[in-house]
Formats: sequence, C-alpha cells, structure tokens
Amino acid sequence: MTTLFTRIINGEIPAQKLLEDEHYLAFLDIRPVRPGHTLVIPKKEHDYIFTLDAQTLAGLLPFAQRVVPALEKVTGCKRVGVMVAGLEVPHTHIHLIPMNAIPDLNFANATDTPAEVLAAMAAQIRAALPQG
Repeated sequence: MTTLFTRIINGEIPAQKLLEDEHYLAFLDIRPVRPGHTLVIPKKEHDYIFTLDAQTLAGLLPFAQRVVPALEKVTGCKRVGVMVAGLEVPHTHIHLIPMNAIPDLNFANATDTPAEVLAAMAAQIRAALPQG
C-alpha cells in the first residue's frame, strides 16, 4: 500500500516542500510541535529507519543537515532537535524540530496549523536555504 508520504512525493497530496533531490524530500509537518517542524524522508518507501539500505541511511542526515541553517535563521531557535519515532506513518522519516529547551520536543504540543501559516513559514525557510 502506498504511504501518505509517497503520495506527497508523487504530488497527490499537497505539502509545503522545502528541499528535494532525487533521493530525499524535506517538508513542513502539518501538525508541528514548534514552528518550522520539518519532516525529512527518503523517496524510497521503507517502513523502518534501521532496516534501510546503508546508502539511503547514510544520505539521510547529510540531506537533513542542508535544511538546518535555514530553520535556525527563520525560527531563531538555539538548536534543531532530531527525533525518530517512526510509528505515525509507515515510511522512514526524521523530525527536525526547532528548539530552545528539551520540552520543545514534546509531541503533545503538536497542533493543527492553517495552510496559509505553513505556506508563509515554508516560503521564509526556502528563501533562507543556501543556493546551489
């Protein structure tokens, strides 16, 4: 069965995409824990991060790393936390969460966010991404 994230990759479901290449995609979470909360996924549909092939796994964090400076600039956070839970959607994904303190990583704080707010945040982050 095709996952929600594969449907986003294929353009069947809209998403605020931040960065994309042939292997990975970064986009805003629609229920962010904090403003700028980003999901990073391999385009290859696979359920569990620790059973990914070595090459895909090895490329996931370096791809995510490309988004972090823009998240820091736009949100003004102290750090970007990384969370891997992997239970919500059966497609490997990591959460990049702008944070100032450990409690900022609490998923109980996730809230539905209006599409226009996500679009504005995505535009700011995309503008802050390094070019090239």
